[in-house]
Amino acid sequence: MSKVQFVGLDVHAETIAVAVAEPAGEVRSLGVIPNRPESVRKLIGKLGPIDRLKCCYEAGPTGYVLYWQLTQLGVACEVIAPTLVPVKSGDRVKTDRRDAEKLARCYRAGELTAVWVPDAAHEALRDLVRAREAAKKDQLRHRHRLGKFLLRHGKRPTEAGEKWTKKYLNWIRIHAHFDQPALEATVSHYLQEVEHAAERILQLEKAIDEAVAQASPEIRAVIEALQALRGVAQMTAATVVCELGSLTRFSSPRQLMGYSGLVSRETSSGNRVQRGAITKTGNAHLRRVLVESAWAYQHRPNVQGGVLRRQTSLALSEAAKRIAWKAQQRLHKRFIAMAARGKERGKIVTALARELLGFMWAIAVHTESHFKMTKAA
Repeated sequence: MSKVQFVGLDVHAETIAVAVAEPAGEVRSLGVIPNRPESVRKLIGKLGPIDRLKCCYEAGPTGYVLYWQLTQLGVACEVIAPTLVPVKSGDRVKTDRRDAEKLARCYRAGELTAVWVPDAAHEALRDLVRAREAAKKDQLRHRHRLGKFLLRHGKRPTEAGEKWTKKYLNWIRIHAHFDQPALEATVSHYLQEVEHAAERILQLEKAIDEAVAQASPEIRAVIEALQALRGVAQMTAATVVCELGSLTRFSSPRQLMGYSGLVSRETSSGNRVQRGAITKTGNAHLRRVLVESAWAYQHRPNVQGGVLRRQTSLALSEAAKRIAWKAQQRLHKRFIAMAARGKERGKIVTALARELLGFMWAIAVHTESHFKMTKAA
């Protein structure tokens, strides 16, 4: 192990800055190479035996393309969490060369934290789920633009029923007309964008249903098992699985909660303990769906409606149902108790989302272990 060379790579779209930390202590820069497969292959050939190399680079917009290329070449590689790279408070000079050298130095010292790299199936499902999330955000923007436009011009659909239903949109088509051609063109454009966004979401949701149906049996089993929980339908379960991957990689629910960024900040010194808002250091997509799902636990525990349909149609295990029922009882009790103490509803739901993630961990771990035992038998 003493002969291992630690390679730090500062990766950009067109270039890669390379530095090597030698076992004896020397850290030297090897310059900059083009971010091309043939250039990376030549670099690895020059650095020496593959079994003596350990490479790392920060996670970023270039994704995991370099990781897959290096692993295919037989080189050990890790993708590093950028927010957990040590930073000197007095260091005011930042260049690609210095960043590569710092990565190599810290990697040799064991001070870097690697992120989970999804396989091809998880990454494909994650990109599809995030595309739907982006479409939902676009839909909200287009709806806001159309609604504010109508409000500015005194068009208030008070008799059109609930907003953004078919009746509401038909009211706009019939009554939202103007004498000026420019305004007619504007409202027509906004309406088309709202309708187009709705079509995009339907197409993406259909594609997600097909992707889940064609996923590996292990991924599909976990997605189905998570739907035993109240407030967790297929879209939420698929988001959790594609963002986290295998939940068994977390040794405990506490570790998973910390990864999600739903735990409180803490500044403690001596006898003083001070806690604040949540850290938000983890996966924002995961936090969003957890908080949305946690709102369902303000209601009294029951198994009916969507929860009953999912548990019946998916033929879920008794263990998953038992954990889901325990989650309903505990989380609703927590909601009532915290509300009685005068806590804000937003803070209450955030606390419930953190505990809900623990129940998800329990269901996923049971499902994955049962699937592995069944497969082995």
